[in-house]
Amino acid sequence: MGTVRQTYTVLAERDGTWWAIQVAELPGVFSQARGLRNIEPMARDAISLLLDVGPNSFDLTIKEVLDPDAERAVADAIHARAEALEGQRVAANKSREAAQTLARLGLPQRDIGRLLDLSHQRVAQLLSSSASGASQGSGPVGT
Repeated sequence: MGTVRQTYTVLAERDGTWWAIQVAELPGVFSQARGLRNIEPMARDAISLLLDVGPNSFDLTIKEVLDPDAERAVADAIHARAEALEGQRVAANKSREAAQTLARLGLPQRDIGRLLDLSHQRVAQLLSSSASGASQGSGPVGT
């Protein structure tokens, strides 16, 4: 059985134009970074210097600390994107079902496209993906 790597929690809070970094499990370990992408290497350097270990000998969990309004705005944006993706998936499935129904009635792909406000090429994709079993969720997303 392998050894368990230590994991440290890095808290990063905006302070002016910098991110102030502290390590929850190691009081007194502080650093700073200009951007989010620099938090991990700066935290690794600070921890490895304090503990005299290699910078890749431990794991990090980075938590950005934001004020409540910013935290809520970020959460709302992520939630809205997830809902939009689900809406796209539903729209693609409904478009595929409609295209299949119209094709069974004998309508040409160009007419199906015009009725569904899609290009005839997209209609061909929808019909071919439904024939290959992609209606179960694989294949391109879109309407």
